[in-house]
Amino acid sequence: MAQCIRTTVNPPKTPLNSSQTHNPNRLFPSISSLEAKPKSIKYPKISLSVMSSQNQSQQLNPSLDALLNSGRKEEVFATIKGSVHNCLSETNLHLTVPGIESKTRGKVRDIYDSGDYLVLVTTDRQSAFDRILASIPFKGQVLNETSLWWFNRTQHITPNAVVSVPDKNVTIAKKCSVFPVEFVVRGFVTGSTDTSLWTVYKNGVRNYCGNVLPNGLVKNQKLTANILTPTTKAEDHDVPVTPDEIIGRGLMTQADFDEAREKALSLFEYGQCVALEHGLILVDTKYEFGKDSDGSILLIDEVHTPDSSRYWIANSYEERFQNGLEPENVDKEFLRLWFKDNCNPYEDEVLPDAPEELVCELAWRYIFLYETITKSRFEMPLTEEPIHDRISQNVSSALLSLQ
Repeated sequence: MAQCIRTTVNPPKTPLNSSQTHNPNRLFPSISSLEAKPKSIKYPKISLSVMSSQNQSQQLNPSLDALLNSGRKEEVFATIKGSVHNCLSETNLHLTVPGIESKTRGKVRDIYDSGDYLVLVTTDRQSAFDRILASIPFKGQVLNETSLWWFNRTQHITPNAVVSVPDKNVTIAKKCSVFPVEFVVRGFVTGSTDTSLWTVYKNGVRNYCGNVLPNGLVKNQKLTANILTPTTKAEDHDVPVTPDEIIGRGLMTQADFDEAREKALSLFEYGQCVALEHGLILVDTKYEFGKDSDGSILLIDEVHTPDSSRYWIANSYEERFQNGLEPENVDKEFLRLWFKDNCNPYEDEVLPDAPEELVCELAWRYIFLYETITKSRFEMPLTEEPIHDRISQNVSSALLSLQ
């Protein structure tokens, strides 16, 4: 990578347990910290300096409002609004595509078994709090194309399971033995869900998933080093787990866990560097891995998407943190917060409908994030073609060519 942004931090005096943390990449040391706080508290400082002779300040100067309300937004927002009722909320390829044997419905992806391969269809379903909140126009396409972009650029860190991408919403992948563990990597103390680092920390937890956390951290503060907080993959609710428990329960061998852990932390450091080059902070994310038939560990599912990751605007982070304000985020956090303000998303049997304004805004933010990271224009379908029919035809042709 030709250019990278270096960050320097005044870390908290009490360090994290060094046996449970990972030394950052030499080119990418850590960043720094948020929530309303008394003026007497002294907050960690963060400074950004560009390791390049080229002037990158133009990328870091715009505010979130300026970026999200640009001329490009006006250009695509009408298309988003016109597609609210043409979302891909459900697929049934097992009824229309020859060679598909079964369907598994995930929170966002419909997964089909086609014998030697898996067909992964990324829908427009929006999940949070372990349930479906809404359908977001073009979301499935954005996630699929974002993941493909990252898969292609992280092969120097780890191989992945991608075989082909026959459709905007579809990835055909190798079958592998999937580890029943999600590798969640965090760089900041933040979040609003029950398993988020900030939620457990403010409730008094100081040893989380094997990571010893010091007293005195505040919301949205940068950790002194990125940490891994794995969870078990459960049907209803993911459960935090320590590395020792993963090995003790036989979920992974020590060797497999160590390799996957190293890959996850390296992927996150690389993702942070790429994000900062484009004026963003990659705050946290999750990875999934599986083992190929030859014994190699593969990256699967999705990579650094706004569904699996949290992103903040880098330029405004420090000032907002110092003033007790939430960071400017470019992910689904604002939709999560709307549901927390208007219902109990964990316990209410029926949830309110997400306002159309928020649905459209989230669709735009997903597109904005894709274009900001990839520097590519997101191509939306020009007609309201039946999405399911298009996918069926493309998957049928792709599976035929793989025979």
